[in-house]
This record gives sequence, C-alpha cells and structure tokens, in this order.
Amino acid sequence: MMTDSPILVTGAAGFIGHAVSERLLARGERVLGLDNFTDYYDVALKKARTTRLVDNFNFRLIDGDVASPGLVSELVKANGIRRIVHLAAQAGVRYSLENPFAYEHSNLKGHLAVLEAARHAGDIEHLVYASSSSVYGDRPLGGTGFREDEPCTAPVSLYAATKRSCELMSESYAKLYRLPLSGLRFFTVYGPWGRPDMAYYGFAQKILLGQPIEVFGEGRMARDFTYIDDIVDGVVGVLDRPSAGGENRLLNIGDCNPVGLMDMISLLERALGRPAVKLMRPMQPGDVTSTYADISAIQALTGYSPKVPLARGIERFVDWYLSEIETGGRGPMAAVA
Repeated sequence: MMTDSPILVTGAAGFIGHAVSERLLARGERVLGLDNFTDYYDVALKKARTTRLVDNFNFRLIDGDVASPGLVSELVKANGIRRIVHLAAQAGVRYSLENPFAYEHSNLKGHLAVLEAARHAGDIEHLVYASSSSVYGDRPLGGTGFREDEPCTAPVSLYAATKRSCELMSESYAKLYRLPLSGLRFFTVYGPWGRPDMAYYGFAQKILLGQPIEVFGEGRMARDFTYIDDIVDGVVGVLDRPSAGGENRLLNIGDCNPVGLMDMISLLERALGRPAVKLMRPMQPGDVTSTYADISAIQALTGYSPKVPLARGIERFVDWYLSEIETGGRGPMAAVA
C-alpha cells in the first residue's frame, strides 16, 4: 500500500529502523528518517547503517530527538506524513538499571510526542510502534507461546515497564482520538548490522578475541530469536494493513521457536570455528528465563511466516561480522581487526 506522502521512520539509524527503511525504499516508498544518534553504543555503527540509506533520493535523514514534541509535530505536518513507523527508543534491559531517566526520556516522552503529533495531524492512516516481548514478564521454560491477550501486569525491568506504558498510552489515544495504532512486540531480534549490546554479538567478539564469555542464568535460559529479515516482513506487513480507527492492535513478532542459550552459543562456535571459554553466572536483575511468541494473530493478519532458522541466521551474522573486520571494521568491530 503506497501513497504519495513519505513514511516517517523514527530510530532510522537503529538496527530495525534502518532495515525497515531499506525495505520501504526498495519498493519505491519515500522515507523520512529521524534519529539523534545517541551514544548508548558506538555511533559509528549507526552512521554506517544510514550510509546505506542516504544515497537513495527517496530517503531524507533528520538528526533530531523523538522526545522533542515540537520537532516531531512539525515533521509530520510539514511533510504531509500519513504513515508512521515509530521504532526510536532507549533499548536494553540491563542499562535501565544504570540510567533509568534515559528510558523516561526516550521511551515515555518520545512515544507521547509521536502520539501527539499523530493526534494533531488529523489524517494519519496508520501508526505502527515498537513494543517488546519483555512486557510479558518472567516465565518458566516450556509451556505455550505468549499471547497478546495476557494481562502483562508484572514487568521485571524498567525497560519492560516503559514499553508496557507505551502500549497503555496508545490504548487511550486510540480511543480518545480514533487513531489507527498497531503495537509490535518484538522477540530477540538478531542478524547483520545488529546491536553490539545483544548477547550473540558480544559473544562473537569475545570468542574471536579469545576472551571468556559470561553465560548468565548458568545457561538455562531460552530466547525466541527472530532474524532481522523476518522482523521486517512482519513490520511492513502490518503497516500495509491498518488497524481500525480507535483500535490499538497488539501483535507478537517472533520465530515461535525458543532456543536455549547454550544451543545458540554452540551455533556461534561452529560458525566462528572456535570454542568459547564460558564463565557460568547467575541470572542478572531484569532478565527473564524464556521468551516464546505465539504468532497466530500476525499470521492471520498478514500471512507472516518466519523463514530463517537460527543456525542459518547466525551464519549470516558471522559472515557479515567477519567481512566488516576484513574491511577495517566499523565501531565495535575495529577492536577485533
């Protein structure tokens, strides 16, 4: 579903934001990207991602803070924005223990700024925003997939609490102002151009350097690892199918196949051709035991079907990572070169 107006993508220099922008550009959309290049992780990686976008004449990058209500409203108004993919946020569970006000600023204030801009625009066709599997709280291993109709009342980290708060704010704005909203609960997104703070990324770097890796939860955790291309399929598929005015639709995007942490490490070892030196550690505050997406709702809506199993996705990540080292590296890769 393409229109003449550009799509606003917040967090366009981020892992998911740049991949979504790339897909939209590939199908002929115009994209207005917003990012303020925070230094939560190496800014060089974020700039390298946007380098892949800026040569496209249909892409325009704005260096600005999504938590600036005036800026966001002006961008929406001046550019005739009718579709928004809001991905900008302060990520990371553990960092929320160190710098909680970064989450208040980017996640809560930033989300409210986007909702207000959409409210005053008056003709928004669809606002799709990022939530997280962390809203489900801690669960034991096994059982069935997490369903969107579960209450989600016990977040175990501030990050999770802010993401659930964004869902609740969206619910009120949808009802009050008849906005068509869709919140996407992402499950452990990984792949090339990913975030260096994610476990698979940090493990790869340390394994190559011959340094020990810390395995938290003593390896008894599992995650529903979801490859970036599959995530983008889901985001774009949902964007093309607006919710009804007044509806805040919540949807899981995952692989529906939780994998144990030790199994993921074994796949990394195989792809890198090196063993990992493992230091077993207890669970860290804010972590959850497992994640497991029930994806029946997004499948029914879009036909979403994950295509990349973890073994293949890890191989693609490692191929990308090693090629970045060979070409001089960007940001965190330079330490290995």
